[in-house]
Amino acid sequence: MRIDLSNLRGDSYGGITAGVVALPLALALGVASGLGPIAGLYGAIFVGFFASLFGGTASQISGPTGPMVVVVAGLAASLSGQPEMIFTAIFLAGIIQLALGVLGFGSYIRLVPYPVVSGFMSGIGAIIIILQVGRLIGGDPPGGTIPALAYIPTAVSGFNASAAAIGAAALATVFLWPASWAKYLPGPLAALVLGTLLGLTLPAAPVLGSIPSALPTLHLPVFEREGLILVLKAAVVLAALGAIDSLLTSLVADNMTRSRHDSNRELVGQGVGNAVAGLFGALAGAGATMRTVVNIRTGGRTRLSGMLHALVLLAVVLGLGPLAAKIPHAVLAGILVKVGWDIIDWRYLKNAHRGPRWDLALMVLVLGLTVFVDLITAVGVGVVLAALAFVRQVADQQIRAIREMQFEPDSEEEAALLERARGAVQVFDFGGPLSFGAAADLGHHVRQRTGAAALILDFASVPFMDVSAARAVETIATDASEAGKHVYVTGLRDEVARVLAGLDADHHLPMDTRFKVRIDAVRQAVDDLEGGRIEAAPDGVMPPPG
Repeated sequence: MRIDLSNLRGDSYGGITAGVVALPLALALGVASGLGPIAGLYGAIFVGFFASLFGGTASQISGPTGPMVVVVAGLAASLSGQPEMIFTAIFLAGIIQLALGVLGFGSYIRLVPYPVVSGFMSGIGAIIIILQVGRLIGGDPPGGTIPALAYIPTAVSGFNASAAAIGAAALATVFLWPASWAKYLPGPLAALVLGTLLGLTLPAAPVLGSIPSALPTLHLPVFEREGLILVLKAAVVLAALGAIDSLLTSLVADNMTRSRHDSNRELVGQGVGNAVAGLFGALAGAGATMRTVVNIRTGGRTRLSGMLHALVLLAVVLGLGPLAAKIPHAVLAGILVKVGWDIIDWRYLKNAHRGPRWDLALMVLVLGLTVFVDLITAVGVGVVLAALAFVRQVADQQIRAIREMQFEPDSEEEAALLERARGAVQVFDFGGPLSFGAAADLGHHVRQRTGAAALILDFASVPFMDVSAARAVETIATDASEAGKHVYVTGLRDEVARVLAGLDADHHLPMDTRFKVRIDAVRQAVDDLEGGRIEAAPDGVMPPPG
């Protein structure tokens, strides 16, 4: 694969800077996942390198992220003592992402509604913060939101003053670090250095301990019946969340660089990165927004910057492992609290009361399910409810248009012809694609419409049709026929006609009353009316069917 060297200086500076920023985050997220700090570093290395090499967003930096860590931490809590199964889930997640990219699902993943994305991202941020509260004061909380909340009184009773002081210093540093200083020394790295120095003077605080300084060993996938369902479920969740997280970050990169990413290629890159990470005992990753922004702002523009960021971290693993062993848990907890805080969608929360109430309710529901149930349930319920709400809105609009008979003649000739018919010829313009939400009520509303002898069904704006819509059309035509009305069809596309014919829903739509354009159908209907071939109902009202 050809590497673009046209921006070598900018990519070098961006990659090195992103690597420096990624170091404390990779360590902290590795600890939070339950796999250890070295797994976080390996994840940043493998996912960062291969996602950049094969991905579709040139300036994106990938590595462990909050959403991925929350899933892995939950799996680690459920499969305690079985790391091979956890790495198998990460490997399978990569394979799923790779398949999604090859099959072209990249553009569909971005269709998740914003309130759903906002809800589960905010929920993930809340989970990360909850999981770190105990560590900030020297405790060792279990995985899972509810167990971590229940552990807080225990952590308070065993309060460690040294850890609390280090945690407080880390929190103050990451939240108050001036943006102008961050250009030279990122806030998380400053917190890491300060917290580690404090840890040397306050030895009672728990520290990371020994960290391997060698290359990782191979972890082949393990498929055991016990725990297999958990592994498969986690793999699907990791793949979906990683895809969404990465593609959202790709959009941020596009806006900053005025470029356009390739969604499917990005999924392939993320899939390769996570598959390799699972094979070598590393934490799962995705596109990381903060690291990507840092890379772009410091000159990174091509995939070389992401690869250099991974090589910087590899050098750290091989050379600075003994120093990292002195890092206190509390400082990493402080850094992660800031990560969780930044993930929460504060911008939407501050303004949500001014927007649609349904969207706010959906966001809160997804947030609650994310925190207290699980991520896949939250996203699944959110997407289904959002889709149903949208279909209902479209259906209501279509039914309203039908009820109000919002029809305008296309020409003076058409208007004159309909005027001559004096209401005995009615045009029913579907006005667009037929949603299955409106299909059930279409026949009822058409049946209640006033009219006499002829009904013209205009399909010109209907590009496709599903089974529900086809049955609705069949009901309309059948009711009209049984009421003694003549049915004329216009603008019927070949693909729509094939659907109707295939379902035998066109038996009351004769071929000799089908026309390409509406004016021809109107002329024929009026001609048949005036020629006595059809008769208007004396009261101008469609009789009931049957």
